[in-house]
Amino acid sequence: MSKTSGRDKRFKNQWKKLDKRKVFGVAGVVLMLCLTGVFMFTKGSANASARVADTAESLGSFHCPDLETKFGFVTNYYKVEEGEILKNDYLSVIMDRVGVGVTTATELEQIGKKLESSPVLIPGKRTMTLFDKETGKAKYFIYEPNPYKFFVYDLTEGALDVKEVKHKVDKKVVSNSGVIESSLWNAMVNNGMSFAIASKMEDAFQWSVDFHHLQKNDKFKLIYEEDWIEGKKVGVGKLHAAEFEHFGKTYTAIRFSNENYDGFYDPEGRPMKRSFLKSPVKYARISSNYNLRRFHPVLKRVKPHLGTDYAAPRGTPILATANGTISRIGRTRGNGNFIKIKHDDTYSTQYLHMNKFAKGMSKGVRVKQGEVIGYVGSTGLATGPHVCYRFWKHGKQVDPKRQNLPPPKALPDSDKEEFFKEKDKWIGQLNGVEYKLVETVKQDTIVENAAGNP
Repeated sequence: MSKTSGRDKRFKNQWKKLDKRKVFGVAGVVLMLCLTGVFMFTKGSANASARVADTAESLGSFHCPDLETKFGFVTNYYKVEEGEILKNDYLSVIMDRVGVGVTTATELEQIGKKLESSPVLIPGKRTMTLFDKETGKAKYFIYEPNPYKFFVYDLTEGALDVKEVKHKVDKKVVSNSGVIESSLWNAMVNNGMSFAIASKMEDAFQWSVDFHHLQKNDKFKLIYEEDWIEGKKVGVGKLHAAEFEHFGKTYTAIRFSNENYDGFYDPEGRPMKRSFLKSPVKYARISSNYNLRRFHPVLKRVKPHLGTDYAAPRGTPILATANGTISRIGRTRGNGNFIKIKHDDTYSTQYLHMNKFAKGMSKGVRVKQGEVIGYVGSTGLATGPHVCYRFWKHGKQVDPKRQNLPPPKALPDSDKEEFFKEKDKWIGQLNGVEYKLVETVKQDTIVENAAGNP
């Protein structure tokens, strides 16, 4: 008997053993999709195209016309109009544009308000409306407030509904580095990094690195997650590990979390978090240091400056540098709007010239380190928007940069073994990261952009 006839016989035997109902059931599903189109809706994901592709592949040679999906809908079977939220748009205005009445719009708005995260219309954000090809009536309205989720408004009479759908996010762990030539921001941008990862790095080192006094040739390495949705990079996730070389000293931060702890730690298992933040504002510059012989720019005479001035745009959030209780809040001619916080029997801090206080701030309120207590302004004796940060020790104003504050306690022995495993993994990866030349990075970016990569 020939090899060919032997294979045919085996194939016939296998075919007899197959459950034909399953085979034709799958074929029927694909055929239904090809003929009618379906909105495949699942909690936490709307990846209909992947399911269609998987089903088609399982059928081998079965042919189905190309199906285009957006937001989980097979759009081939609708008239599609894409747009964006316009300035001063309300849901009723949007619904009127697509031919839906005020009563229906009001009902949809009430349904949306009952969601855990109700939709907020933001100008410029993406929308899509699906119309029935035969009747011309709007069937679905989709609104995407950010790359991570979208809302589906079902406009079907008698079945009105609003659902929140989260995109499936793929996490990619990547590494990057930079050398500061002019500024931290330029070093980040030239190496293809975003404002978001710069913020996460500052969060990790905010207790140990003075980001207001960076110098040329300071350098950093980062290992972090990138968020990808449908093949496009949309943001950054966790920062796993970072290294920052500043004034010749190297600082290393490892993220560690379990049921008891969550934060950044140094290689010995001590928290990066200290008693006080280095600064009460982010992304600001020191315009005047603590100086007992400073010439006052408003009073035009020598007057001790017992604080540190951080110049920042009006409205920049001012943060409490440590846990404590508000002991004074109000306004004076010189200080303008100010808050004073008592941290313990030794230390207090004060924040002057605020534009306004944060909501809920009053005497006796307990605040946490990093909590927004007010916003930068120029009230009182101030020539421009800034916050004057004052630091008190045993009732006397001192220079916070010269204080030797007690170090935090290390992780307990019961958690150190788990931490050291994490540390060894990330330290090994950090050691493998090389510092790139800016010229090389720029050339790589040009090549990637030419290839259409994000």
